[in-house]
Amino acid sequence: MEKINIPLTVPKKMQAEYRKNFNLATRNTGKLMMFAGDQKVEHLNDDFVGRGIPLEVADPEHYFKIAAQAKIGVFATQLGLIAKYGRDYPNVPYLIKVNSKTNLVTQKQKDPFSNRWLHIHDIIEFKKQTKLNIVGVGYTIYIGSNYESDMFGQAARIIYKAHQAGLITVIWMYVRGRAIKKENNLHLIAGGAGVALCLGADFVKLSYPYNLSPEKAALGFKEVTSAAGRTGVICIGGAKKNPLTFLKHLDSQINIARTKGNAVGRNIYQRPLKESIRMANAIAAVCLYNYSAADAYQIFLDKKKLKN
Repeated sequence: MEKINIPLTVPKKMQAEYRKNFNLATRNTGKLMMFAGDQKVEHLNDDFVGRGIPLEVADPEHYFKIAAQAKIGVFATQLGLIAKYGRDYPNVPYLIKVNSKTNLVTQKQKDPFSNRWLHIHDIIEFKKQTKLNIVGVGYTIYIGSNYESDMFGQAARIIYKAHQAGLITVIWMYVRGRAIKKENNLHLIAGGAGVALCLGADFVKLSYPYNLSPEKAALGFKEVTSAAGRTGVICIGGAKKNPLTFLKHLDSQINIARTKGNAVGRNIYQRPLKESIRMANAIAAVCLYNYSAADAYQIFLDKKKLKN
């Protein structure tokens, strides 16, 4: 079992709760395989209906069927969605996203700002009321936006209050705004990782240069994981990719760049259910259980089962 660095913001009386939530989310590995399910707000319906997307993906319950049957670490989505489906899927570990915005207002119109929807006491109350496995909270920051200081203030308070309650915290950190010339600049992404560390986040979700070869991307990304210090870096999955190519990138992220996991949505759920489950298990195999990309790909092809 991975040794846990419990932040000093977690009171002594809540350390057992924090440890339980951390181990549940990471499956006792110290790495976070986060199934990202916040796109129904972030991307509206773009990811759920269209060419090459199976019809079953349009049903929001598709998310929950995957999360319940695959070996994910945690399913991250909005509280309202969990409130509608959580009763039927009580064993899924949930991470509640406390802010989200749509993509309708462009950066040319206005710098991005994603306001908080909920306070931590709302989530604590919901957890007590439902008895669901709510292990943590997540929040998005757009570094480089005119509104970054407002988001820093909200994030800092959310992280502090979450830790006081023994919950883990994940920051979505994106380099965006009219002040930014290149959103994929690794030096700026590393700076964002350092901000997440200063905010006290347990994990930070960051963009990744999938346009480069797996090895070159991972070597460049070392600056990011170094800047993050004791905050674990998890990489976005981005748009749906060739499964083997994606798994090779994931292998390099974990073993060369030394990331602490991944946050994958479309590369999992934009598939028929059984294929989605196999892809999630293949990702977990690399991320959590040290499988090679080649062996994990056999899991995706249904030629091998995930053993852990």
